[in-house]
Amino acid sequence: MSNKYPRSLSHITVLVPDLTPALTFYTEVMDWYVIVKPTEAAEDVSEIAEMTSDISWDTFRIAHLSAADRIDVELFEFKGQINLEDIFEYLKTGRFHFCVQDPNIEELAQNIVESDGEMPLPKHSNDYPVIKPYLKIEMKDPLGNILEIYCYNHNLVHIDVSD
Repeated sequence: MSNKYPRSLSHITVLVPDLTPALTFYTEVMDWYVIVKPTEAAEDVSEIAEMTSDISWDTFRIAHLSAADRIDVELFEFKGQINLEDIFEYLKTGRFHFCVQDPNIEELAQNIVESDGEMPLPKHSNDYPVIKPYLKIEMKDPLGNILEIYCYNHNLVHIDVSD
């Protein structure tokens, strides 16, 4: 039974093909803070191994970052990881995208493109009246993950400001 209050989000985990350029991108372009430096974990050898014993793996690399709102981001690099050919397969269960907020979304998007990200979907304004002139951009980060950028808090989309 629910406790009748929303739970806080602690962290998200992002799978990356190579931890080193991922760490560079997320710290230099997204300006996230490093909480735990890159660490290699081997099965049955480390504290991280004990915490992830339900996953079948040989070794992996991990780093922890933090965004401005104190939501942590774990970056995992698994040996033999397979990247999806088409990450825009919206109807499959699992990882879809993550979203960040920045009041200057065009500048952040340009920085992401300059870091080898892609903008496969056009920038567009949501279909809201002029009183909600919010923009968002959907794109790929240089690691192949779908990334959205909003210039507003997501909750604002659903607030009725007509009254």
